[in-house]
Order: sequence, then structure tokens, then C-alpha cells
Amino acid sequence: MSPDCILSPSAFATNTPCSGKKGGIDHCQGSAFICRDGSVSASKKSCEAEMGSIGLFGSSATEMQPTTSPSCSCRSGSYCTGPRGGQYCMTDDGSKSYLRR
Repeated sequence: MSPDCILSPSAFATNTPCSGKKGGIDHCQGSAFICRDGSVSASKKSCEAEMGSIGLFGSSATEMQPTTSPSCSCRSGSYCTGPRGGQYCMTDDGSKSYLRR
């Protein structure tokens, strides 16, 4: 076998929603992936399409909804809108996780 034919393990690696420090997929909130760290994945894939109609335990068919209350946890399925129109929700550690437009 020639050295040109040897593939490194990283050649098979692919980006998946909620990979790395996010800990994997926790559940779906409509088409959004909610990660185990409580953030929303920036993936362009649809969680419903990837996971099928059954999805993951705790999945909800409804999309994330805007809220007027100060509590806009990503896990609750609600988001806040910032003063310049950015949509975000709060992760488990209290940081903002912005939703894709």
C-alpha cells in the first residue's frame, strides 16, 4: 500500500450538530437542535428531518417561540429579541446562544 492511500482518522470526521464542547444533541425544538449544554446549534440542518417524526425523547414539534418574560431559556423553547433585533436564548451557564436567521 502506498503512503498516498493511507487516510487519517480525521478524514472520516464530519461536523455534526452540537459536536465538541456542546456535548451532543439533547433534543429537538421544531427544526432547531438543542444541545446538552443548553445552547442552540447553529446547524443549517433540520432536527425534525434528521431525527424523523419520532425525534429524541423530550422533542417538541413546535418551533422556538418569542417571549416577553426575562426568562428565555433555550431548554424551554422560548427566545428573547435584543435591542438590535438579534434573537437569542440563555444557555445553562447563563450565556447567550443566538439563533440562526
